[in-house]
Amino acid sequence: MSASAPVRVSGRAPEADAGPRARRRPARALAGGALLLIGTLLLPLSLAAVWARTELTDTDRYVAAVAPLAANPAVRDAIVDDVTNGVMEHVQLDGLLQAIPRAQRPALRERFTRGIREFVDKQVRQVVTGRSFPAVWTGVHRTAHQALDGTLTSSGDAPVTLDLTPVVERVRHQLSANGLGIDIAQRVPHTNAEIVLLKPPEVPPFRTAYRSVRTAAVLLPPAAALCLPAGLLLARRRRRALICTAAGCAAGAALLAAALVLARTRLLDALPAMVSRPAATAYADALTSPLRTGLWTVIATALLTVTTAALTPPVRRLLRRVAGARD
Repeated sequence: MSASAPVRVSGRAPEADAGPRARRRPARALAGGALLLIGTLLLPLSLAAVWARTELTDTDRYVAAVAPLAANPAVRDAIVDDVTNGVMEHVQLDGLLQAIPRAQRPALRERFTRGIREFVDKQVRQVVTGRSFPAVWTGVHRTAHQALDGTLTSSGDAPVTLDLTPVVERVRHQLSANGLGIDIAQRVPHTNAEIVLLKPPEVPPFRTAYRSVRTAAVLLPPAAALCLPAGLLLARRRRRALICTAAGCAAGAALLAAALVLARTRLLDALPAMVSRPAATAYADALTSPLRTGLWTVIATALLTVTTAALTPPVRRLLRRVAGARD
């Protein structure tokens, strides 16, 4: 052996020979870990941003989400109550009670009001449960969503409303078709029946959130799709990195699902007393169903990945040992 030859210990080259490569390995592993962490955080946020953008900007998707609510009993009851209350506001009994002694008017007014309300409630319910109501329902929400999208993409501060005029017109027709309801139908005004969804002061902050969501829905999914594979390629121990990443994605999706439940509960608790809680719950569940489905899909896929990656090598070794024992 030459005196100038490097001394090897246990068959390995000295540290100086692998210096640059050894220094690159920690940097590569650090970069891979950072990319995996970023991708893990961005994945559930990407799902939320894409869902929000879809529900806010895609009228067809929104209408398809709320269309089944036309047959929801809680929503039907809420519509019947709202429209009946609106009709009863225009029912005047003063002329009818003029011939009644003053002392008897309160009791008769209560009886007449209760009877008329039951009649109007029945007529409205026939409209809401009729075959043509789903088409009216989808038309109302399509118009409302288009108005919302137009307001949020413009620079004005016009309120966003849900126009129930088609429903009220159907009720007017139903009352007119019944002989007892002619006078009531004539008293119901032809003016628009609207529910204010966003008041003018609420439009600017909602518009800011709307634009942020649109931007996030464009940027976050590609970023997550690039970070996760790149991080796995840079990782030194890829199986361990895959397990940790999948577990992190499952945890992030589970946290977002829990936050969604908490936000839903708080929003429902903050509703005014006049708003039907069961109907609002049905709305919230219908609109968030795609997001919840996506989150549970991520959780299930991530857990399956963790299980497969963790159990595959031991199973392979066990099968090899069993095969060797048979031989």
